[in-house]
Amino acid sequence: MGTTGAGEGMEANGPGAAGASGTAAGHEAGATLTAEIRRVLARIDAHATGAGQPTGQDPDAASAASTAGGSASPAPLAAPGTAPLDALVTCFGLTPFERDLILLTAADELDPTTAARCAAACGDPQRAHPTFSLALAALAEPHWSALTPVAPLRRWRIVELDDESRLTTSRLRLDERILHFLLGSPYLDARLHGRLRRTSVPEQLPPSYDLAASRVAEGWTTGASPDTPLLVEVTGGDLRSRADIAAAAAARSGLGLYALGAEDIPADPAERDRLARLWQREAILLPAALLVEVGDLDRDQRAATEAFLAGAAVPVVVSSEDPLRSDRPHGARVAVPRLDEEEQFELWGRAMHPIADLDEVELRSLVAQFQLPPHVIRSAAATVRRRLPHEDTLDAAELAWRAGLEEARIGMDELGRRIEPEAGWGDLVLHDRQTGVLREIVAHVRQRPTVHQEWGFAGTLRRGLGVTALFAGGSGTGKTLAAEVMAKELGLDLFIVDLSQVVSKYIGETEKNLRRVFDAAERGGALLLFDEADALFGKRSEVKDSHDRYANLEVSYLLMRMEAYRGLAILTTNMKKALDTAFLRRIRFVVDFPFPAEHERAEIWRRVLPSRAPVKDIDPGLLAQLTVAGGSIRNIALSGAFLAAEEGDRLQMRHMLAAARTEYQKLERSLTPGEVRGWV
Repeated sequence: MGTTGAGEGMEANGPGAAGASGTAAGHEAGATLTAEIRRVLARIDAHATGAGQPTGQDPDAASAASTAGGSASPAPLAAPGTAPLDALVTCFGLTPFERDLILLTAADELDPTTAARCAAACGDPQRAHPTFSLALAALAEPHWSALTPVAPLRRWRIVELDDESRLTTSRLRLDERILHFLLGSPYLDARLHGRLRRTSVPEQLPPSYDLAASRVAEGWTTGASPDTPLLVEVTGGDLRSRADIAAAAAARSGLGLYALGAEDIPADPAERDRLARLWQREAILLPAALLVEVGDLDRDQRAATEAFLAGAAVPVVVSSEDPLRSDRPHGARVAVPRLDEEEQFELWGRAMHPIADLDEVELRSLVAQFQLPPHVIRSAAATVRRRLPHEDTLDAAELAWRAGLEEARIGMDELGRRIEPEAGWGDLVLHDRQTGVLREIVAHVRQRPTVHQEWGFAGTLRRGLGVTALFAGGSGTGKTLAAEVMAKELGLDLFIVDLSQVVSKYIGETEKNLRRVFDAAERGGALLLFDEADALFGKRSEVKDSHDRYANLEVSYLLMRMEAYRGLAILTTNMKKALDTAFLRRIRFVVDFPFPAEHERAEIWRRVLPSRAPVKDIDPGLLAQLTVAGGSIRNIALSGAFLAAEEGDRLQMRHMLAAARTEYQKLERSLTPGEVRGWV
């Protein structure tokens, strides 16, 4: 690759977009084209007078065309600086006769004397236009195959027939896009507007992305063969990162890049073929590569995409999260690389430098927590730039953290329930032993940069560096509240995933759902809490059929992703004894949440009642006689408050009694005399 046609260096978005340089090129191209048109019209005049070839004119003098008429695929791009007409001849493999026929149809658009000269040459005033029969009679080296549907002129829609049923006498017209190309005015064919969009080239890429772009460019030149399309797949990462790598690869190959959504590829074979031919012609004229963005497609869309890609005769990049699964030959595959710590450090430092100089500790903290693509880091820095002049309480480092958190949320909300944590350590009522373990977990997350990078443990241990925990205890004992407190301490969101909703009866779907969660969470802005782990965990079953085998694989996949996860991942369960000990060994922390004792329940009651609530004779000691966990205590307190508000009275023990009866009915229990002793 690395060569360009007549449109090199011009923005191909519309007529006139090339600017002053495009205007100059257009004047030069127009002058050359005019001289060539005069030569062809002289042959038409000579035919009209029966004088044969005009004196001093050599029909082959200006032609360096090949004799590849009927070629199904376009030839390589023309060399830089090639005149548009010669570039057209070279790129599409046109013969000298086909070249002159193009000039004749161009004359019909540009020279007002052409109509009369054609009529005179045909001897028929009704045929005052170019026709194939006139070209065969008047132009040099004629051949009938030039106007077959598979020959370049019609295959690539360079010329059009007004009436295809009258092949030799129908008027021949030069395609408008080709005419503008010959005049040095490149633009994207209007018939492709709405389907394709120009992709900009990033100013700078991190080294690993730059290497990936080089591999894409190499794939176009070394991966193509008669049996393999000129195609490279770019997988992984996010959509913008894949586009940035593809655009950089196109730029270093001397190409522009246009993007097409796979869902916009027509399912109808004829319409799809027209789109493919039209684009392949544009790829030669601009010149440009195509980026096909593949998302979630149904069966028909996937089949249409594969058919469209199978005939790729010009550079194409397929952008998808996963490699395409197809029996058809495919080109090279390039995965979006994971940015290492130093690349992220450099990106954050460069993005924040014009705004504020963060010290190394602050930058390392951002790098340790967030795994964001380059364009997202720049977006976070832009957010800091907008907010910093108006912020009185937060410095640049804190704003950068919050901006990173907001960017990391993107794509996660649809996969579970996000909680912006507000609870602190003072809201937890737990034994010192459990609280100490929770604080230790926080320390493991917070001190990762020091231990993993500065002290080198990441290099010696390599695997299992993720912080994993299991919270075991009955419903309402504070497992979710503890996770919220830890998220607040770490400055993160709490993201709750209900495993009972993730687990699927269809083989392979559970892993797919889990992968989506972890891939989104890898940006680093959330503490992951997998609720209802009992839906997936249990005693490892004896493998009796494929479903047993895949159930065990699902658990192994979850634990593997948890161990590799850069943040904190927590599982909750109501039945710790049901878990396989082999699975427990792979979890770093296990925290038991016991049912609260009476004095702990009294403390929960004291904390759950707001100081501003109007109360009368509320006794937390008596309320603690109710043998319910913290979750139920909160429900009773809130329900009692609504009952009191409805009566217009202060909150009293009788309201709490009524609310307790409702809560016990929900729990399918009955209040015992001992639980309400002394209330009335």
